[in-house]
Amino acid sequence: MTQPELEALAADAYVYGYPLVSSLTMVERFTQGGLGVLPAAPFNGFSHATRLAQPDDTFVSVNNDTVYSIAQLDLSEGPQVLHVPDTAGAYYVLQFVGAWTDNFAYLGRRATGTGERTWLIVPPGWHGTPSGSGENVIVSPTAVATIVGRFACTGPDDLPRVRALQAGLVLSPLEPGGLAAGLPEPDAEVPERLAFFERLRVWMAAFPPAGPDIEYQQRFAPLGLLDAGPSPYRAAAPEWTLALLKGLAAGRERVEDATRPPEDHPAGEWRSALHLFDYNVDFLGPGTLDDPEWRIPDRRAAYLSRAAAARAGLWGNHAYEAVYAMTYDDADGRPLSGAHAYTLRFDEPPPADAFWSVTMYALPDYYLVANPIGRYSIGDRTPGLVYGEDGSLTLLLQHERPADQAAAANWLPTPEGGFRPIIRIYQPKPAALDGTYRVPPIRRT
Repeated sequence: MTQPELEALAADAYVYGYPLVSSLTMVERFTQGGLGVLPAAPFNGFSHATRLAQPDDTFVSVNNDTVYSIAQLDLSEGPQVLHVPDTAGAYYVLQFVGAWTDNFAYLGRRATGTGERTWLIVPPGWHGTPSGSGENVIVSPTAVATIVGRFACTGPDDLPRVRALQAGLVLSPLEPGGLAAGLPEPDAEVPERLAFFERLRVWMAAFPPAGPDIEYQQRFAPLGLLDAGPSPYRAAAPEWTLALLKGLAAGRERVEDATRPPEDHPAGEWRSALHLFDYNVDFLGPGTLDDPEWRIPDRRAAYLSRAAAARAGLWGNHAYEAVYAMTYDDADGRPLSGAHAYTLRFDEPPPADAFWSVTMYALPDYYLVANPIGRYSIGDRTPGLVYGEDGSLTLLLQHERPADQAAAANWLPTPEGGFRPIIRIYQPKPAALDGTYRVPPIRRT
């Protein structure tokens, strides 16, 4: 294989494998050190946040609407029993994410209601007999998976209610005494510049994807990604290493490009992520929608969509659970920047069956923006909003606090530099899913 062919293959491998590496790196981070307000928790145990996310929670595009409860599953020790409390009609969702970032099940207000229930989570290929009803079984596509729990929270005064619900969210082994294998360790002797390929090699073998993807992976043999035993990246030949590194850079740029709006998009248009998470066509369990509308038919195109989703919104929901839309520029097509002041006017509220919000993120990392009033998002649950006489709502997006009191009530602080807001519509109504509703553009004042 020629050098250019190796480089192209390495770029493809990066796009294909980025979600697995990104997701399991985050799994590792959660089990070993935690993340911001979420403390470290062992496999098969929940880590509960005690407050809404803040800027020190350095997770890509983290939301500020819900309090998180996150568990890393290791089903190598056997099935886990999950008890879900009664939320008395309040919004919550438990999203189940496989190692390859497939959203394979949802529990919650939209999917299964808000009553108390017990579920059995089983590993791939499990042939046991559940003790309860078969409809209460969730099959994970990989032995390691993630539960991302989100409980709606209106602010500090609402935290006692949320914490009581978190206490009722319990995981326990179906058969105690099992031993969890955990994540296999990549070879520590591999140079850092090739660590991505080493992690992909080890984790790809440990957590095989769907059958068609396994077939696709065979083409990566010249990159050493199918090698068993000692790592081929320990003392790799210089020319081979150079090809891998060039491909790595090209693949990374391809993923970054996929997170940006196309150059010919209409000025000020919010880019909806309605189908960003539709790459999972193989593992559709409880709460998912098994419908052609929610499937990307081209598997290779789905690899890039999957990578872009992991880069800009790791562990994000399908649009039928929560619609995400984002924008990078104003109504005149100019990049959004804290050097300017903007307005965002809603003539009518976004179509949500639960609630909606606009959250501010700084570029290039997509983290929350620190500000003097501690406001990271704004929406229909924000206290003190000032509406127009016609029922409209005008939000102010700028770095400095507005002098006018009414304007300050509707202020969402921006960073000094570039930013990218996200609007979230929880339990979206049909108008949010069929293109009828369009988020208004942001206008520079």
